[in-house]
Amino acid sequence: MSITDDLINLLRVFYPNINTKCTHDKIRPDVEQAYCPDCGKLIKNEWYVTRCSCCGVKMKTIIKNGKILPQYNYCTNCGSSEFESEKIEKINFIDINFAALIKQEVEEEKICSTTKCWQEKTNEQPKLLVQYLQYQQ
Repeated sequence: MSITDDLINLLRVFYPNINTKCTHDKIRPDVEQAYCPDCGKLIKNEWYVTRCSCCGVKMKTIIKNGKILPQYNYCTNCGSSEFESEKIEKINFIDINFAALIKQEVEEEKICSTTKCWQEKTNEQPKLLVQYLQYQQ
């Protein structure tokens, strides 16, 4: 445990209603999605890169107040202030210097499935056995 975790646990003793949001620090950036060991939620890693709208040069990307922005206000190649943000499906070693990572919580859908199975062959016509599995809240 780090000093920050110890401090948060100490605050929870005196203020049990304290609202601390998990930052999902233990999710590795190289995986597409994983469950957070701290909060148990499914987390999806999303990589974004910003490009100059004028010349298309990649710009170093930052996240500021939840928005995807280039690090500098103007392109170092052409001086334009316009930019486009692009989502990258799979990060590579070239884009990692320009990309920013956002860890999104995935809302798990309700599980509703149907399982079908057949009887073994007998003298009679095989009958389809259907079992409905539904998980509700």
